[in-house]
Amino acid sequence: MSEPVQALRWRDTAQGGYLQMLDQTRLPAVFHYRDYDSAAGVAEGIRSMVVRGAPAIGVAAAYGVALEAMRWCQVAAGSDDFNHALDQGFATLAASRPTAVNLFWALDRMRVCWQKHATQTKGELAATLLKEAKFIHEDDVRINRAIGANGAALLPDGARVLTHCNAGALATAGHGTALGVIRSAVSAGKQIRVIADETRPFLQGARLTAWEMVQENIPVTLITDNMAGHMMAHGEIDAIVVGTDRVAANGDVANKIGTYMVAVLAQRHKIPFYVACPLSTIDMTLTSGSQIPIEERAREEVTGYRDCQWAAEGVDVRNPSFDVTPAELVTAIITETAVIHHPDLKSMASLFSR
Repeated sequence: MSEPVQALRWRDTAQGGYLQMLDQTRLPAVFHYRDYDSAAGVAEGIRSMVVRGAPAIGVAAAYGVALEAMRWCQVAAGSDDFNHALDQGFATLAASRPTAVNLFWALDRMRVCWQKHATQTKGELAATLLKEAKFIHEDDVRINRAIGANGAALLPDGARVLTHCNAGALATAGHGTALGVIRSAVSAGKQIRVIADETRPFLQGARLTAWEMVQENIPVTLITDNMAGHMMAHGEIDAIVVGTDRVAANGDVANKIGTYMVAVLAQRHKIPFYVACPLSTIDMTLTSGSQIPIEERAREEVTGYRDCQWAAEGVDVRNPSFDVTPAELVTAIITETAVIHHPDLKSMASLFSR
């Protein structure tokens, strides 16, 4: 692929513009962008995982707010109707997925922008909100590159790095968090090999991480989730780098289901376990990971995949989408401003006092 992977891209038009989201439910078989022009549409794209990954969800939500403002500029509505519609857009986006805190961070930022410019005309406000969404988009790429640079220094040349789920360009505005660390290490001249967990049940590792690495000719080996312990026991993994959807104030980390098991295995085998994330993913209002809401998704994601169903009809199913890894299992949290080794309440708070 000649161009870098873009999960999200904005398209300007004479009427204002629209958002395109790469449909990640169809990768790697089909490379297809879907067009969005409303908050409800973006919310459904987030809910159905057309777009996924905490930073990308936040950027998409910011554009969703701008799109709703632009949409209501096209109709003959008074300021009260416009404000009510925008409020509804915020609520619809906020209800799309509960765990990724970047969603709420981005919506809060867009609401502050709205309130700050409330005296503008509808057209002016829509343009201001779009400008803010574009800035959030561009800033996420800058942040990811800073995370990558900070994390690359932790990986030795020749490292075999296990990652779980997908925290790459597809999960962000570009470059990635966990895969951004790997990309930056490779750019610095290090020989890195990726071991990608398939990441059941939605197969983000098999479908997305492996695909991203293949596009960039970064060596990658795909394994099933239950092979990770075997690989560690046989000395075939040197480090683990994962992303996260929310980090509590004490350093507890919520990430894709199965991450906790990887962290326990890493501790058993004395392998460093790194978490890469922007500051916007850290939720200092929660004292521990036990307060992080865990999304339960549809049973169909577990009983089969697409048209292939392998589970017995009528079986009970649990499908929590995330689990929480306690801070004591985390070697370091890699952010755009610093690397926090052995995170705790004090060291996490220090990130926001620099």
